[in-house]
Amino acid sequence: MSKIVADNVDPRGSSGVTIAGVGTFSSSGVTVGVITATSFSGGVTGNVTGKVTGNVTGNVTTGAGGSITVGDSFITSTSIGIGTTDTAGRNAGVGTAAGTLIYNTTTFAFEGFGPSGWVTVKTTETFSATGGTEDTTSRTGYKIHTFTSPGSFTVTSGSAEVEYLIIAGGGGGGSGGGGGGGGGYRTSPNFPISTGTYTIQVGGGGAGGPTHSDDTTPGTPSFISGPGISSITSAGGGGGGKWTTNGLPGGSGGGGGFDAATTGGTGNTPPVSPPQGNDGGDGSPSPRNAGGGGGAGGVGAPGGPATPGSGPGGDGAGSAITGTSVTRAGGGGGGGIDGTGGSTGGPGGGGAGGANGVAGTAGTANTGGGGGAGGGGNTTPGAAGGSGIVIIAYPTST
Repeated sequence: MSKIVADNVDPRGSSGVTIAGVGTFSSSGVTVGVITATSFSGGVTGNVTGKVTGNVTGNVTTGAGGSITVGDSFITSTSIGIGTTDTAGRNAGVGTAAGTLIYNTTTFAFEGFGPSGWVTVKTTETFSATGGTEDTTSRTGYKIHTFTSPGSFTVTSGSAEVEYLIIAGGGGGGSGGGGGGGGGYRTSPNFPISTGTYTIQVGGGGAGGPTHSDDTTPGTPSFISGPGISSITSAGGGGGGKWTTNGLPGGSGGGGGFDAATTGGTGNTPPVSPPQGNDGGDGSPSPRNAGGGGGAGGVGAPGGPATPGSGPGGDGAGSAITGTSVTRAGGGGGGGIDGTGGSTGGPGGGGAGGANGVAGTAGTANTGGGGGAGGGGNTTPGAAGGSGIVIIAYPTST
């Protein structure tokens, strides 16, 4: 390829100049080759490919569909793309000029550099999201996303502070044992969320013990995880103790078994602030009555001589996130032999415990209620806990 070197080149002459191996250089331009000059005056029409070093004074005009691109930033006739960087890349800049604008993928926000350093540029982008069962009528001025099974919550534009309710699966009830604990219960009125896809896990209820010799299982955790957060998790409810064993820990603890001096499982396990559940009730060997599982709103009752002798499940907690207050995550009722009847499950989906020879009742689905325990008899089964739920809500004017 040929090259022209000159101190000054002005293409505006009336006659063209033909350079062998380069092409014709005139007011219509150079068709082939490279021009290096101290200065260049006049219009350039056509494609410019390669590096331009120095100042360009005057207008730069591209044809229809043309663009000027530098890295991943560009200018077209209808848009300007500033590309993206993260906080580390932003901080690596030296001598940043006031007025510099970036999009920061660490903060998911536009940022500008001013006299006080980097600041977030407020935008009026409409918040929009999809996922779960969507509802805009049950709560005036809000959009509700309800997940009763695992899924994805995808923010397609904007950022906002949302409300959430995360309830794990309830624990299973014991056979001749304690009621299952309610699923862990977590809520927030103002959680910040930005563009991206968030994973939603909805925990299942734990299995009840089929016989005195079989353990119950805890409920499965529910959680939200995604951009900017590792995980917001509610722990599964603890399983009820079987016959002569203690209740298991969990979001709320399971009740203790009835044929020994047993203790209820601890709630709020693992510890979080604010707490997500309560302890299960203790079991009693004489008379033989098991404790109720703990609930999100109260502890499980101990087994004892009162009628019914087995301990009722602890109360659940109420939330009006969908527009109407609903109580969820109640504890399962304990089972008994010496009492005169089965115990009730805690308000909020807790299953009832059985009297002598009566099986427990399952926790209600999508409440995180603990399963009711079976009463008496080596083959009287405890029941499964109820599955959990995840709900996200935000104003439609966001």
